[in-house]
Amino acid sequence: MGERSKSKGWCGWFIVLVVAALVAVVIVISIRKKSDHSDKAAPVPGPPGAIDKEYSDALKLAMQFFDIQKSGKLENNKISWRGNSALQDGSEAKLDLSKGMYDAGDHIKFGFPMAFTATVLSWAILEYGDQMDVVDQLEPAQDSLKWITDYLINAHPSENVLYIQVGDPEADHKCWERPENMKEKRPLTQVNTSARGTEVAAETAAAMASASLVFKTSDSSYSDTLLKHAKQLFNFADKYRGSYSVSIPAVQTYYNSTGYGDELLWAASWLYHATGDQAYLKYTVQNGKAFANWGSPTWFSWDNKLAGTQVLLSRVSFFGGKGISNSENSGLQMYRKTAEAVMCGLLPKSPTATISRTHSGLIWVSEWNALQHPVASAFLAVLYSDYMLSSRTAKLSCDGDSYKPSDLRKFAISQVNYVLGKNPMKMSYLVGYGDKYPQYVHHRGASIPADATTGCSDGFKWLKSEDPNPNVAIGGLVGGPFQNESFVDSRNNSMQGEPSTYNGALIVGLLSSLVTTSSVVQSFT
Repeated sequence: MGERSKSKGWCGWFIVLVVAALVAVVIVISIRKKSDHSDKAAPVPGPPGAIDKEYSDALKLAMQFFDIQKSGKLENNKISWRGNSALQDGSEAKLDLSKGMYDAGDHIKFGFPMAFTATVLSWAILEYGDQMDVVDQLEPAQDSLKWITDYLINAHPSENVLYIQVGDPEADHKCWERPENMKEKRPLTQVNTSARGTEVAAETAAAMASASLVFKTSDSSYSDTLLKHAKQLFNFADKYRGSYSVSIPAVQTYYNSTGYGDELLWAASWLYHATGDQAYLKYTVQNGKAFANWGSPTWFSWDNKLAGTQVLLSRVSFFGGKGISNSENSGLQMYRKTAEAVMCGLLPKSPTATISRTHSGLIWVSEWNALQHPVASAFLAVLYSDYMLSSRTAKLSCDGDSYKPSDLRKFAISQVNYVLGKNPMKMSYLVGYGDKYPQYVHHRGASIPADATTGCSDGFKWLKSEDPNPNVAIGGLVGGPFQNESFVDSRNNSMQGEPSTYNGALIVGLLSSLVTTSSVVQSFT
């Protein structure tokens, strides 16, 4: 009896101790959770800190892809297999449209995605130019931007005329040749008051306005020229509203537009930043109900600028602006709330997290050029994270759950790491980075030996060749994996294997944001 009583007493005390220990653990976890999601803001980063070599190396490669895509008489050419091309572009209209960039693996200059490339590259420089500079990439970024804006200036010969395409895509796609050897006619396409193109005119205005901020200090005269064109193009786009996909049906095959309202808001936002003129901010508020799709998250891309606009205008909400009225501030809050909805959708553990992901966590929206959306989303996420940090904003609320700036940065890092090789294929989708990357990139210039003599049609033997590309399209971000995370490395697989300049601008922006830590400026001017 006595022994059994002692045993019962010992067991009782043991149970009490276990329960007490569990209560203590729960209390500790609860305190940690409260600490993690406290209202105390993280410290604002100082000047650029330690360099992340992985992202620095990737950034230096990504920047080189712009050199590969350049048209015209090349200056300080560092790409051994590239040379002068399309020197007569624009001559039929007595314009010099020889500069600019080919959009992807072919040789057409499509103004819509080219302007978007310039806008995103400008944004990256304005936000992370100091970080680019630390790894000697600021000057190359500015040079590539100017190569595009020089072209855009010449493509806008009068207030209500904008040349939006050089070359015939149908004819171009019947040829497989190096750009240096092109002999086909290069017809011009324009938008004007009768053949309207609001989205492409407004995107070009956004490119000019954002670039004017980039060159404001280093070349004030050039900056003024860009801003003059930006204002004219915005007025043209707004006054003569109409989609270029309707006015010029042929563009639907390649860069079809799903609407122009987003570009008008995007351009007005950039013009507000470039000029400080309240009229542009007022425009974004007054036209928000019609075009902003407030409360509904969207994907940022060359076609849809809404998420980018919401983040860009959130910048004004975070850091303030001069003379903002109550109604304008109310409108800004709507943009910021929608930007927050975008961020909450990206965070994988958020109650409102999007299900548009692969099994490994990559944002996945479209089979064609699948990597555009995750890279664009990651770029916006790290921007928003840095706005929060620099404005001492402690947390983001997603349906009752709180998240820190570091959570957004962690998401962005997960996306770029996937791109650089931490994926089921164990390959980098940034050409030239790492030990394994696509060898059969869908790119005419990269696929044909520099000393080969080919015409329009006999060059197709290089498309069909089973040998890897003789030239490396260094820094090109290809289309990327299918939803099942497979990738077919075939030169004929343009869906997955074709790099583009707009992908390039997005990955440059993302890598620049992560190459080191730094606070963002509160004003671009």
